[in-house]
Amino acid sequence: MTDRKSLPQQNGKLCLTDGGVETVLLFQKGIDLPGFATFPILDRDGGEDLFEDYLMDYVDIAHRHKHGLILDTHTWRANPDWGGKLGYDRKELTSAHRRSTEFLERLRKGNEREETPILISGSIGPRGDGYQASEVMTPEEAASYHRFQTQLFADSAVDFVSAMTITNVDEAAGIVRAAAEFDLPVVISFTVETDGCLPSGQPLHQAIRECDALSDSYASYYMINCAHPSHFSETLEVGSEWLERLGGVRVNASRLSHEELDNAEVLDDGDPAELGKEVSELFGRIPSLNVLGGCCGTDSRHVAEIACAIGEQSR
Repeated sequence: MTDRKSLPQQNGKLCLTDGGVETVLLFQKGIDLPGFATFPILDRDGGEDLFEDYLMDYVDIAHRHKHGLILDTHTWRANPDWGGKLGYDRKELTSAHRRSTEFLERLRKGNEREETPILISGSIGPRGDGYQASEVMTPEEAASYHRFQTQLFADSAVDFVSAMTITNVDEAAGIVRAAAEFDLPVVISFTVETDGCLPSGQPLHQAIRECDALSDSYASYYMINCAHPSHFSETLEVGSEWLERLGGVRVNASRLSHEELDNAEVLDDGDPAELGKEVSELFGRIPSLNVLGGCCGTDSRHVAEIACAIGEQSR
């Protein structure tokens, strides 16, 4: 287990992530995902083998380029509200968290190398929809709600928590507060619309500053996920003080809006080589970016292109 006080990506080590596992399962594997949830797959015969086959492509990419690798638990939809919709009570959700973490521990044990540290990220998703600022809570309410998952992760072997596809600053601040209660490093990843603003309408730079103000700047760093680089690149003004808090991006393959993606019947996987170049440009422009990977519509081809496009760039 990595020292939680000294994450490699905060000390200059470039770390890759996987791509959009949900869209791979849905569109490439033909696997139904009620609620967009992946954690129930671990209950199925062959579930671990399916995920291992999927993740080993990213392990190979990280080894080849000598980068770190971040593996997320399959718990983005394993909070009480979404789990309840799928028929899981809190006891069963607790077991799902344990299974996912233990699975990734075994995968790490067999594949970690000195030049490729493998980090386990405890994945937390929004209480409501990941594309709309619904289920709006106060920071206090959000801390209480998300304490369920943060406490489970604090008692496990995860290295840090990542809250992905967060749509509003109050929920983000609550998640940070919940993690801080357990001295657990936490990363907040906001999603943005095609105008670079959160679904709540708030500009990204304001959301990061406000979240820091509401949570004593406890978050290890911030990220952007589930958006194409063209949606937010122009909002990242080099030299802006807040950019020092932006530590990573997990990009969509498609330039489509969230609404268009929600209604899409076929997968738009974009141009992997073009996406790799666009992410490489961001990496070269923003010194704080040390976590790079994919989200909806991406797979190992896109992450491989990102790693190749970065090439020998150094800080």
